[in-house]
Amino acid sequence: MNDFILETKDLCKNFKGQIAVNNISLKVKKNSIYGLLGPNGAGKSTTLKMITGMLRKSSGEILFEGHKWSRNDLKNVGALIEGAPLYGNLTAKENLKVRTTVLELPDKRIDEVLEIVDLKNTGKKRAYQFSMGMKQRLGIAIALLNNPKLLILDEPTNGLDPFGIQELRELIRSFPKQGITVILSSHILSEVEQVAQEIGIISGGILGYQGDMKKGQDLEKLFIEVAGKYRRDGE
Repeated sequence: MNDFILETKDLCKNFKGQIAVNNISLKVKKNSIYGLLGPNGAGKSTTLKMITGMLRKSSGEILFEGHKWSRNDLKNVGALIEGAPLYGNLTAKENLKVRTTVLELPDKRIDEVLEIVDLKNTGKKRAYQFSMGMKQRLGIAIALLNNPKLLILDEPTNGLDPFGIQELRELIRSFPKQGITVILSSHILSEVEQVAQEIGIISGGILGYQGDMKKGQDLEKLFIEVAGKYRRDGE
């Protein structure tokens, strides 16, 4: 039995001769929270965009549940990358209704995902009136509409206050119990340290470390050591 929901093998992405992602081989266990760490510009978002089909890979392989990835697998993937894609003039329910219509999903999912992210009682409030934390949670609700097996969150705590961070942390911790594997990308070590069971550290487009989060581990020391070794100018 394959314990990994997602694997990449020697995954590469080049932009006009510049190597953004260099032979990255990830292994993400089912029903876990995988923390993908790295400085800004390290290649985290580019890697996640290839996994979600937003970018074409230059070379390498992506495996989903043991088979070669295809666009059909996106029905089992939810993602929040580079901010929540919201219509500011619509309510939370209306934002979700747009997606259920496009994805041909039952409208009952709207209340179900609003319950999960604790946004059921926002009524007629428009998305532009939401706090940053509420916008992030609505973005996660959108990513959850298709009942994904894999949820990808790219820097989800950016711009949140301490209360928003705490609420989001508790929400993320709840997903594996619901059969949802999470890849959490961040450059904030403390956030990943508190929720992840496994981590990968990317720097300079290279996966310099991958392994379990060990109790008592000095993550900052490990991160500085690995990221410093492969760091590019501008990271």
